[in-house]
Amino acid sequence: MAIPNVSLSPELPESQAQLTLGEIFKTWWPLALSWLLMSVEGPAQSAVAARLANPEINLAAWGGIVFPISLIVEAPIIMLLPAATALVRDWDAYLYLRRFMLWAGVILTALHILVAFTPLYYIVARVIFGAPESIIEPARWGLMLMTPWSWSIAYRRFNQGVMIRFGHSRAVGTGTIVRLVALSSVLALGYWIHTIPGIIVSASAIATGVICEAIYAGLRVRPVLRNQVRVAPRSAESLTLRRFLDFYIPLALTSLLLLLVQPIGSAALSRMPEALPSLAVWPVITGLIFIMRSFGVAYNEVVVALLDAPNSKPGLLRFTQILAVCTTLLILVFTFTPLSHLWFSQISALPPQLSQLAERGLWFALLLPAVNVLQSWYQGNLMHSKATRGITESVVLYMGVTFVVHFAGVLSGRFTGLYVGLLALSLSMLAQVIWLWYRARKVIKVSAG
Repeated sequence: MAIPNVSLSPELPESQAQLTLGEIFKTWWPLALSWLLMSVEGPAQSAVAARLANPEINLAAWGGIVFPISLIVEAPIIMLLPAATALVRDWDAYLYLRRFMLWAGVILTALHILVAFTPLYYIVARVIFGAPESIIEPARWGLMLMTPWSWSIAYRRFNQGVMIRFGHSRAVGTGTIVRLVALSSVLALGYWIHTIPGIIVSASAIATGVICEAIYAGLRVRPVLRNQVRVAPRSAESLTLRRFLDFYIPLALTSLLLLLVQPIGSAALSRMPEALPSLAVWPVITGLIFIMRSFGVAYNEVVVALLDAPNSKPGLLRFTQILAVCTTLLILVFTFTPLSHLWFSQISALPPQLSQLAERGLWFALLLPAVNVLQSWYQGNLMHSKATRGITESVVLYMGVTFVVHFAGVLSGRFTGLYVGLLALSLSMLAQVIWLWYRARKVIKVSAG
């Protein structure tokens, strides 16, 4: 018999006394694989761009302008996956969220077009970001090619949330494979031609991958809608506008505030010593760090869904501890062995000066994988209990710490921008998880009782 109100682990009997590590792992690993595969696309794109002409300019254009702007525009819909996982319990709720997804996707795509195709772009790039002049025009071409990004992300994440809710988390991993194959094909073609600018190859590959994954998610969710969502018993508490907004607005503000850090970081790095090398290395080193963080990022939806199971907390807490230790060991191995040099100089193809910069920068990120696991644990508990305001508060704190550290770095003018950016990332995430712990402690205690 299935866990009440959740289909993530349909083989788990209600009579089972406690959720086991094996059952948690069976739910977690397809999502972890999906996030791991997604995290590989950044390093793959950077590795190809680094092997084409003008690598420093094209890497800086992507990491300093194109990707931060694309993330900011998509921010209001990035939480559609956990929202669909938590709220789509019947057909009416599905239709409600689908309407929101469609309208949000259209509006955000229009905003992306406004920034990329009008003179507003130069205000954003020059005045707000303070980007080096050499990357402004290449970055604009990349941003134009990223136009389908927001709508594709909205459509894909919404349908993935529905599939996770009704026990098809493996389909999420399959979709990521589709995305990675499409992205790799475009990257390979661009490298083979070898005369197309790296920023054009990068943006085309990322956009193509997201579009293909969205198409797969739309096709794969159809039997789930037909055979499970349509026939699901109507929830005793219907999804109203107020319930949806109370749940989603804090999450949307959370993602918006969180992603605002990207342009803040880019603007700060552009105003600190070694600006162009820092902007060029930033997407490469954060790409590697995100690979190690991906295992913790995937844990958020697992916590949200499996807390519905009876007596689930002890097993989930134990899994949290094991995952935090394992991801910490992973980044320690990379940092203290020649693996970091191999990754940055050979796989990522960074020139010697940039490779050394990245290797030293990795020391500032040692806490991040474990912190991400804890963040998912506390945040998942808050989302499950619908206490999402605490998540927004934690992100405000995250932004505050980020701004203070970056401002101090710019004001000092003595420290390399990359190191200041990584220090800001580590300290802000640590502050965020401490606040999440503070806000979630009562919820966790209640669920334990």
